Amino acid sequence: MTLLKMLIRIVPAALALCALTGCATTEISSTWKDPAYHGHPNRIMVIGMTKQITNRRVFEDEFVRLIKSRGTDAVASYTVLPGKLDTDHAAITAAMKRQGTDAVLITRLLEIKTESTYVPGTVDPLPMRYTSWSYHYRFGYDMMYSPGYMAEERYAVVETSLYDTTDDRLLWSAKSRTELKGADHQQIKSIVKALVSSMTEEQILKPLQ
Repeated sequence: MTLLKMLIRIVPAALALCALTGCATTEISSTWKDPAYHGHPNRIMVIGMTKQITNRRVFEDEFVRLIKSRGTDAVASYTVLPGKLDTDHAAITAAMKRQGTDAVLITRLLEIKTESTYVPGTVDPLPMRYTSWSYHYRFGYDMMYSPGYMAEERYAVVETSLYDTTDDRLLWSAKSRTELKGADHQQIKSIVKALVSSMTEEQILKPLQ
């Protein structure tokens, strides 16, 4: 089998595997940081605002894990505020005081966007000469024309904000966009990884230790 034929067979299979296993990608579209803030939080409470309890736990646990890897302590809100998130501000504030947190990180889904893109068809080049009719047949079969099509991609737009719990002041915020591909937990990991990297780059969190 020629290298060209191997690539023809391998590349689509790799792309399909990526789609099935959740090669979700996240990009940070915008960030803001309080120019007067130059320190690092000591202990952060992480709140994932979602109605799906399992996703909330996975999200908060992953955030806590990566924040701790940067040398900052963190606590998942579901461990102290189980079940449905209470909308009572005083109750949430009391829970943060009991945990000794000086910052709270809140993430919420803003919207799901669908974008359509036209992918044009392709015609692969054919050789000028064939040594036999069987080679002509096999080569032509492998290199058939691929028609154009409309591809739809869905994205989750997420807003993440970090507040100082002592004076309820916004310290940092970001808006991210994640391609909805693969399992939920893979998408969550993609979001959290991108956000923690951004927080580290902007010196909200300490460098990776």
